[in-house]
Amino acid sequence: MTEPAAAPPAPTSPPTGERPASSIWGGRFAAGPSAVMEAINVSIDFDHRLLPQDLRASAAHAAMLIRQGIISETDGNAILAGLARIKAEADAGTLPLERALEDVHMNVEGRLAALIGEPAGRLHTARSRNDQVATDFRLWVRDAIDALDQAAEELQTVLIGHAEAHAATIMPGFTHLQAAQPVTLGHHLLAYVEMLGRDRGRLADCRRRLNECPLGAAALAGTSFPIDRRQTAQALGFERPCANSLDAVSDRDFAIEFLAAGALMGVHLSRLAEEIVLWSCERFAFLRLADDFSTGSSIMPQKRNPDAAELVRAKTGRLAGALVQLLTVVKGLPLAYAKDLQEDKEPVFDAADTLGLALAAMTGMLRTATFQTAQMRAAAETGFPSATDLADWLVRAKGLAFRRAHHVAGAIVKAAETAGCKLEELPLAALQAIEPAITDEVFSVLGVERSVASRTSEGGTAPERVREAAAAARLRFLGDS
Repeated sequence: MTEPAAAPPAPTSPPTGERPASSIWGGRFAAGPSAVMEAINVSIDFDHRLLPQDLRASAAHAAMLIRQGIISETDGNAILAGLARIKAEADAGTLPLERALEDVHMNVEGRLAALIGEPAGRLHTARSRNDQVATDFRLWVRDAIDALDQAAEELQTVLIGHAEAHAATIMPGFTHLQAAQPVTLGHHLLAYVEMLGRDRGRLADCRRRLNECPLGAAALAGTSFPIDRRQTAQALGFERPCANSLDAVSDRDFAIEFLAAGALMGVHLSRLAEEIVLWSCERFAFLRLADDFSTGSSIMPQKRNPDAAELVRAKTGRLAGALVQLLTVVKGLPLAYAKDLQEDKEPVFDAADTLGLALAAMTGMLRTATFQTAQMRAAAETGFPSATDLADWLVRAKGLAFRRAHHVAGAIVKAAETAGCKLEELPLAALQAIEPAITDEVFSVLGVERSVASRTSEGGTAPERVREAAAAARLRFLGDS
């Protein structure tokens, strides 16, 4: 993809102060736009990114025009050859792009005319820029979804690998950021695998719904030429043509849905980034980032800052902002097309770039990170993590109502806190002084290993369940057995 050429020098204004008539708009206007109008109207600075999709869609349209006998085979073949040459120029970085031609679509048509002459004017038969840009944009979003899905799968691969390696690595589980119950690191990481799986599912749903072809809707009402919309849809990999020409050119719900799915994926990445920020600080010391994904301080030589994680966390604002921006653009638009829709591309382009970078950064950070398992285990021992196991044992072994068991366990926690010891270190007599029904069997459920091992319910944190869940996730999300 080439970057747009620098803006050409402003044309010399005629004595009246008017600018020359536009070659794009035909004979309707006697003079061209003012400099301010040109500045607000031109989109080539960003929509040049649609160039590969525009060339694909134009080639499919030309092939259909030939097949339907709407243009001659001679003219059509010249158009197809010209489009192929433009693609080669774009691939080589030599394609000239002119701001005077407003957008990528007119730049392609202008370059085609320079290459093949008069037949280039036949390409736009039975087509409007309205259905053209809607088609190109759907193709671009579809390609972006495919790339992001692959990137998310790569992150899941890293997370699943760590989960398999740490199926029995004990760490504290938190609620309210307070130590709650012990879990395994593998179990914790698989939670993000599930989130990413739903994110990929939302992108897949969006792709399925957008996979309808606007070409042939023309400006808004269809066309009188005997086109074959199913041919162009099939050639471009769409499932079917859009059913309504007004809807085809005027709606951008596919882009909004993409942004919504992207914003939610960004939120999940932000939550994982926050964990990395916390875990890598010396107060937790659960994780050490590789030098490649750490930065230093300009004044404090000892610092190792998790800047990549912090930036992933911050970029969620851009993703949410892009969604709100496009929702606001389309909220009051009557049918069919309005120039407001030119504002649809920049938030989508930026969101796709932002999300792709965030996924790559997160994958790189976690692929090269070192988990500090001894610190995790030590942290899991604090805060009386097997108190719930004690309450459950009182219900299961001694028949206490759970609320009574909860009260008893709380009193025992208070006793251990006063004594400055762990629950399993309290003497049996001290436990029986609080609840006489307690026997020495209670020690079989106290301690972090026993607590974790007991959580054998489906989806639980017991190592055997984590290994099963990791294998199932590998099959569901990666297609591996």
